[in-house]
Amino acid sequence: MNPDIRPDIRPDIRPDVRPDLPPRRPARNPLLGALRIAFRIVVGVIIIVDELVRPLYEPLVRRIAALALVQRFERWVSGLPPLAILVLIGVPYGVVEPVKFLAMLHIANGHVRTGTFVLLLAHLVSFVLIERVYSAGRAQLMTLPAAAWVITTAAMVRDRLSAWLRLAELKARVRVIWRWLRRHLR
Repeated sequence: MNPDIRPDIRPDIRPDVRPDLPPRRPARNPLLGALRIAFRIVVGVIIIVDELVRPLYEPLVRRIAALALVQRFERWVSGLPPLAILVLIGVPYGVVEPVKFLAMLHIANGHVRTGTFVLLLAHLVSFVLIERVYSAGRAQLMTLPAAAWVITTAAMVRDRLSAWLRLAELKARVRVIWRWLRRHLR
């Protein structure tokens, strides 16, 4: 018997591939593979920032989501076709993102208060409006293959980053410190 081949491992299966996972297909186009990696990096950075900032705006988002007007809006959105929901998400991005950039330019030009106010307002509109549209229309968006890929990839990156960085533990520690500070600074 060959000492290089262990009898408990089949020689046709590579030991670095788990048999319970489907095999990865190699990227057919290297440019497409590079774009996928770049997308995951960008999503990762956005997710880390969002996870760290979310506790600051989450109570406000919950209050706004509880409003009757917002709930009617979400019911209306959930009845729309997927492409209309995609437009409802894309239009605020197309308006808010340039406003964020202009606010940063305003801050850089010395108008710190005004620029910061506009930047925070743009982030708030972005968080509230886009999050409400997304939560109401997620099921319809999953019927579009490209949108489903973006949503599942972002969820996968978020889950992996959260586990790797132990974001749940970090957020729990930050909450404890925040409560302690609030108690002792009053």
